[in-house]
Amino acid sequence: MNKSLLKTIGPGLLIAATGVGAGDLAGGAFAGSKLGMAILWAVVLGAFFKFVITEGLTRFQLATGDTLLEGLFKKFGKPIEILFLIYLLVWSFSVGSALISASGVATHALIPVFDSADKGKVVWGMLLSVIGVIIVWLGNYNSFEKIMSYCIGFMFLTVLVTAILIKPNLIELIKGTFIPVIPEYINPEGSNQGVVWTLALMGGVGGTLTILSYGYWIREKGRSDSNFLKTCRIDLITAYIVTALFGMSMVIISSQIDLDKQSSSKLVISLSEKLKEFIGNTGSIIFLVGAWAAVFSSLLGVWQSVPYMFADFWNMFTSKNQSVDTKGKPYRLFLLFLAFVPMVSLGYKFVLIQKVYAVLGSLVIPFLSLVLLVLNREKNVGSFKNKIVTDILLIIIIVVFLYIGLPKLLGTFLN
Repeated sequence: MNKSLLKTIGPGLLIAATGVGAGDLAGGAFAGSKLGMAILWAVVLGAFFKFVITEGLTRFQLATGDTLLEGLFKKFGKPIEILFLIYLLVWSFSVGSALISASGVATHALIPVFDSADKGKVVWGMLLSVIGVIIVWLGNYNSFEKIMSYCIGFMFLTVLVTAILIKPNLIELIKGTFIPVIPEYINPEGSNQGVVWTLALMGGVGGTLTILSYGYWIREKGRSDSNFLKTCRIDLITAYIVTALFGMSMVIISSQIDLDKQSSSKLVISLSEKLKEFIGNTGSIIFLVGAWAAVFSSLLGVWQSVPYMFADFWNMFTSKNQSVDTKGKPYRLFLLFLAFVPMVSLGYKFVLIQKVYAVLGSLVIPFLSLVLLVLNREKNVGSFKNKIVTDILLIIIIVVFLYIGLPKLLGTFLN
């Protein structure tokens, strides 16, 4: 990749690689299998919504010098700090569990040296989690960015090539991209889950809490004032185009395959096996490489970025007015927590915590939108305040994800 281009879109590639991973892989696959290409528009809209939010937090940071978390903590104080910590711990355990498991499954699919998939998931998952810790612990931002750029290259190209090799119906693809339709999907219990799966796909595209990572990465790149806004916008546009194309590719691939009876833990293997019928063994292996790169880059991105948030919280909670130090104790202790504590879940199904995380996760996007509505109207933002169009878009995002999505999700989990 051209060095000058990488210098511009580096943090954007990171947000794409971290946000696109196990969530987009599974969400896109299941939604595509159940609803087909008719919901491609939801991927595009989801990526656009995430762009609006990330661009908003970028404007706030470039105008004030504070990350969105720092601005939030300064305005609302200790109560919001404590609530954020509780959420962060639950989210980190759940996402850590999912990423370690998904990495194990994807690696076992590529290198099936163990007798059972369950054993391969555990061993490979733990190994990749440790490798992720070593890369983050010993490396720096520049080395991390280079590794992630290779991962996203594999991820993007292989999954996109797989979608092309399947030869989808072009008319259905165009209609699904530009004409918003929510197909019916009746689950085995007899309820229509079309809206739920469409919203889940829209919300899963590009990650949730990891959106906040972008603020820390542009700090690492030295983007600290209003002069960098244009660069960041180009960066983010590139990131979310990549994100949208990956999500659309997963929907296209899975729209040709029935995954209704497959468990999420065996998703990658199921997809690769069924893809052999369409694109042969070579094509199936190409897909597996891309799937592995997507999942591992997501794990590595979360391992590197989420400890920033805890360290940021710790600095604010203890009234330390300093930037996050990736070699400091708060950052490194949370890295160890994130990488090792969730390993206890590998042999079990923590249904309750996954349900709690799913409900809490559905709140992240409307919450961030609400925060941006408030903070980007403050005097210290100056000329970087939200425009009317941006406020309207943020309100639409809140309505879509909270007033429509949350009741549906709650109804699904409580029934």
